[in-house]
Amino acid sequence: MLSLKVQRIKPSATLAITAKANEMKAAGRDVVGFGAGEPDFNTPEHVNAAAIKAINEGFTKYTAVAGILPLRQAVCDKLKNDNNLDYKPNQIVISNGAKHSLSNIFMAILNPGEEVLIPAPYWLSYPEMVGLADGVPVFVKGKKDNNYKVTVEDLESKVTSNTKAMILNSPSNPTGMLYTEDELRNIADFAVKHNIYVISDEIYEKLIYDDSKHVSIATFNEEIYKRTIVVNGVAKSHAMTGWRIGFTASAPEIATLMSNMQSHNTSNANSIAQKATVAALEGSQECVETMRLEFDKRRVYMYDRISKMPHVSCFKPHGAFYTFLDCEAVCKQTYKGELIGTAANIAKILLDDFDIAVIPCEDFGIKHHIRLSYAISMEQITKGLDRLETFLNTL
Repeated sequence: MLSLKVQRIKPSATLAITAKANEMKAAGRDVVGFGAGEPDFNTPEHVNAAAIKAINEGFTKYTAVAGILPLRQAVCDKLKNDNNLDYKPNQIVISNGAKHSLSNIFMAILNPGEEVLIPAPYWLSYPEMVGLADGVPVFVKGKKDNNYKVTVEDLESKVTSNTKAMILNSPSNPTGMLYTEDELRNIADFAVKHNIYVISDEIYEKLIYDDSKHVSIATFNEEIYKRTIVVNGVAKSHAMTGWRIGFTASAPEIATLMSNMQSHNTSNANSIAQKATVAALEGSQECVETMRLEFDKRRVYMYDRISKMPHVSCFKPHGAFYTFLDCEAVCKQTYKGELIGTAANIAKILLDDFDIAVIPCEDFGIKHHIRLSYAISMEQITKGLDRLETFLNTL
């Protein structure tokens, strides 16, 4: 019999929708893909140049498992300069993308049956990763009137003697919400009170809008610092999704465990990509700001358009590059004589009949919602929203 644990894993709804949309495009359909979880910009030239230089210099061998020292130091410098966090290179582990970093964390801290609090809506891979590490995902639902954020009271209602950690994703995928400093201080006090780890996924930290600001929860005091495991990378900030570089910052003993485990699972992250990431972190950040400003224009346009459409609602996202639509009223409508019923059916209708790919969010822990990414061109956004509005006006 094949692995029962692995058979329990759900396939990614995001990847399934994207794959079908790509098949339709290949067949000649003019599909607008709102599913993208990656910037539509090219990797900055100075980053590419560093990779080419590394290849030409023969930097193509194994490196230290946790990453080359210049990169780990660059991460320390970034955390100090951007987040006011003090780490040493022995606290940094470079992995094959932030997803790999998260996987390492759960494997390093969890024993069988220990629980991880996961605020919902959540990125759909979190619970699967927890399960693969023999942990138990415990979902804590955020309220729509609080922009889907959880409160300490929500967390207190779910914490038990088996709770080992909680996940904090700010800015959030799929909602685009951002926790305030006061909210984070309350969550930090909760984590210290219950002596649990905080896995702080900060991969979207560079994509913040209006007057909002990103605060790392580890900055408040020594107690929360030693319980926090920061996860980040260059995929979203520097348009480097395919380079597969993520990193963690944690207590030295946790970093050692993750490095030891990675030594057997994958060894080091790609040597050339590591050199490119040094350039990304140490070089000019003007490219990051250029992308952020373009995302902001798209965000404002998308929010303004959707706010005027019938049957759907959303709040104005504060970060990342997603708009999160409440489609409960759509689910109660009929289309071609049949009740729509679910967000998955909305996504199917939009793809089959209107050539739009959106992500239904049941697998993100909330019903009747869809996620639209604005990591696509304004031309595509305009075309796709025209089609979405046409669909809504037929109901």
